[in-house]
Amino acid sequence: MQTSIATVSIAGELNDKLNAIASSGFDGIEIFEQDFVAQSGPPSEIGQMVRDHGLRIDLFQPVRDFEGLPEPLRSKAFDRIERRFDIMEELGTHLLLVSSSAHPDSLGGIDRIAADFAELGERAAARHMRVGFEARAWGRFVSDYRDAWEVVRRADHPAIGIILDSFHTLAKRVDPSGIRAIPADRIFHVQLSDALRIEMDLEYMSRHFRCLPGEGDLPLLDFMSAVSATGYDGPYSLELLNGQSRGGIARTAAQDGRRSLLYLADQVRRIEPSSPITAQTMPAKSRLRGVEFVEFTANDREAAALGHMLAALGFAPTARHIAKSLTLWRQGNINIVVNTEQEGFAHSAYVMHGTSVCDIGLLVENASATAERAKKLGANLFAQRLGARELAIPAVRGVGGSVLHFLDQETELADVWEREFVPLGTEDAIRPVGLNRVDHVAQVMSQEEMVSWTLFYTSIFNVEKSPEFDVVDPGGIVHSRALQCDDGSVRFTLNGVNTDRSFAGRFMADSYGSSVQHIAFAVHNIFETAGRLADNGFESLPISENYYADIAARFDLAPETVESLKSHNILYDEDGNGGAYFQIYSKPYGDGFFFEIVQRQNGYSGYGAQNAAYRTAALKRLARPVGVPHRNGTGAGKSTA
Repeated sequence: MQTSIATVSIAGELNDKLNAIASSGFDGIEIFEQDFVAQSGPPSEIGQMVRDHGLRIDLFQPVRDFEGLPEPLRSKAFDRIERRFDIMEELGTHLLLVSSSAHPDSLGGIDRIAADFAELGERAAARHMRVGFEARAWGRFVSDYRDAWEVVRRADHPAIGIILDSFHTLAKRVDPSGIRAIPADRIFHVQLSDALRIEMDLEYMSRHFRCLPGEGDLPLLDFMSAVSATGYDGPYSLELLNGQSRGGIARTAAQDGRRSLLYLADQVRRIEPSSPITAQTMPAKSRLRGVEFVEFTANDREAAALGHMLAALGFAPTARHIAKSLTLWRQGNINIVVNTEQEGFAHSAYVMHGTSVCDIGLLVENASATAERAKKLGANLFAQRLGARELAIPAVRGVGGSVLHFLDQETELADVWEREFVPLGTEDAIRPVGLNRVDHVAQVMSQEEMVSWTLFYTSIFNVEKSPEFDVVDPGGIVHSRALQCDDGSVRFTLNGVNTDRSFAGRFMADSYGSSVQHIAFAVHNIFETAGRLADNGFESLPISENYYADIAARFDLAPETVESLKSHNILYDEDGNGGAYFQIYSKPYGDGFFFEIVQRQNGYSGYGAQNAAYRTAALKRLARPVGVPHRNGTGAGKSTA
């Protein structure tokens, strides 16, 4: 599969863009006129600069408002393109994009337009060039790939072909199946982008809201399947037009783009086995079975404070690592590891972030296959020195520099707790409260990173993403999105921040980019759990009395139920389909980390979004005031347990 990306898709000077594109593994670029014009050197030097990066120029663009014009505009349009051919010769590229006209003086007429392209084909061939015609969704007379193909067919010139753009087809809700009837040798180039289903002017949407395949709502898989069915084996190119990709980090945007193309190609290969797309062979998306462990890094003093909180939550210290300073705390099917090593990755994470979650172990069907797929999709593999009897557990880097380990039940990895840990025999000293599994893990990141990490999770794992929504925080908006597998055994919530005035933003700033802000545990009966928590000395997050007056008015709850919720600081939500959700929060710990206990009833699949503002306000009331430094200073690794 030949991969390409338009230079307009990412930020920076042209040389920075080329570095990012080449290092991400792309084969070529579409060079935009503004990138060429902004450079100080002649076209020949720019072309050589591209080739020096190991890239080719697949396409030069754009030319607009060419076809169907009356004289003298028609002659001027041909002269414009001749000048483009001059530039292309120096650049060393041979394909020009002409997009359908929106010119007010265009006369239209399919035969007139075809005649213009037939003449253009003669001129292009004389200079060893080719021209691709693209139907823009807002073109005056040609706005549909089927009409563009008819123009190309009637022009009947080998130097004239069609350029297919997924946005212009799918945003206009045109059926892509007709692409299958176009001969492969008449398709000169394919451009890919996604977009959300938003009712707005298509030209405005095209210029500001194009996103990576898989990040929007358009049926890209249908489009790609139709193209591959023709036998087309040319470049598949990304053309992204939005403020985020063009205002972010060039290398990240290029890496995300490459991952999205490989992921899309893998999907096509699986539903169209005879497709000519020569995508990388990789294992299927990994099915998640659960969160096997969560690992905290801490120093000895802070590990004691964390242990006190875990004990109040009903966890027992059940085992010690055979060679390292790791303690395993257990309750139900939940494994919490507290790491106080003075060297290695966990210690480095402590130095950077303070007491924090540094590692999450995911239970998957096949750990090695999951790691292989992640590697093929550009994830960074993680490994560190192993001691005697320690297992080599596949892992990759995750959000904020954390680690994701992959375990399974079919290999020796199923015995990790027996192989690497020695029982302590202290289980009877702790009173469990009914926590049975990890319900979800909430991760914080900058808003611009949400696209990257959404793609990371959805391309590697068999998870679905929910629509993004805004959580109102007293200090600003937090953009949130949930990812979960179909049976709910693994759930992540991704929270994007753009200010440190919000509670989540402040956590990320104070912890120097720590990724996990809270972990939610599931229970079967939250009222019984609340009583046991109180007996263990657990201090729940105090919730305003006004909140309970509000839910009494919003929901059909018995007065005694509302009173019971209030007495235990339990928040409540319903989904309108008979589902209900109960939540208890801990007080904030350290730089703003906290625990949550939840109960889901009757298929409730949300996260209590209506309660987020009240929870955040309550947490902020107990947090360190803005402007007050850490108790132990302001450097990394300083916690306020």
